[in-house]
Amino acid sequence: MSSPRFRLLVIALLVLGSSRLASAQTTRPANAPSEKRVIRVALYEDEGSKGAAEKVEKCLKVDPARFSFKRVSAAEIRDGVLKDFDVIVQGGGSGSGQAKALEEKGCENIKQFVKDGGGYIGICAGSYLASSSYTWSLHILNAKVIDREHWARGNGQVKLKLTSDGQEQLSIREQILDCRYAQGPLLMPAEEPNLAPYKLLATFDSEIAENGAPKGIMIGTTAFACGEFGKGRVFCSSPHPEQTPGLEKIIRTAAEWAGARESR
Repeated sequence: MSSPRFRLLVIALLVLGSSRLASAQTTRPANAPSEKRVIRVALYEDEGSKGAAEKVEKCLKVDPARFSFKRVSAAEIRDGVLKDFDVIVQGGGSGSGQAKALEEKGCENIKQFVKDGGGYIGICAGSYLASSSYTWSLHILNAKVIDREHWARGNGQVKLKLTSDGQEQLSIREQILDCRYAQGPLLMPAEEPNLAPYKLLATFDSEIAENGAPKGIMIGTTAFACGEFGKGRVFCSSPHPEQTPGLEKIIRTAAEWAGARESR
């Protein structure tokens, strides 16, 4: 028969082993990635961009564990609603129309939001708005719009050529993509002294030149670009990946990148 001292030793060892097993099951390994936070996305839905928010919603709602989203008006942006979000999306429509609806106060609130660490995604008209080309634009991307006279150059499918940076950042293996285009800006680097150069992610590899637009200008201009403004991040797309089957992931990847800053 075992002694009382021996039995106590066995019990102590069993309790210690159970404790260590429970700890191993509940403690995250030191090298394990932390859980990803939900990125809160504001979708502009007002004059200058009516109907665009719904198309972006379809890209984001497939991953509810990663993204939450809400449509916001120009008045709400003027009233400071962006404090509750990580990213603002300005979609297609009219860049000048968006600026007019936002008014000076709304435009300044977006700029300050990004400067403080927020993310900005501009699609088509939203890229016109982000550029440094117009008195009404936000000047948060060091880009100018060329051939401004022929902005209504037509709609249709175009080919895009991703740079190596674009393939890596957007997690896309293919170099050539087909994407819907609807009179987005033809962007080129600007020389704004207070803005860092943007990173080129993709160029146009084919063109649309209707309504008197000259041929040979669109090819080689910037289709996707990203940059920094203050503590925040800016992603601009001249064409429409959110309306192109198979390219919707680009919007989610852009939102993750733009909303990655946690300093706000």
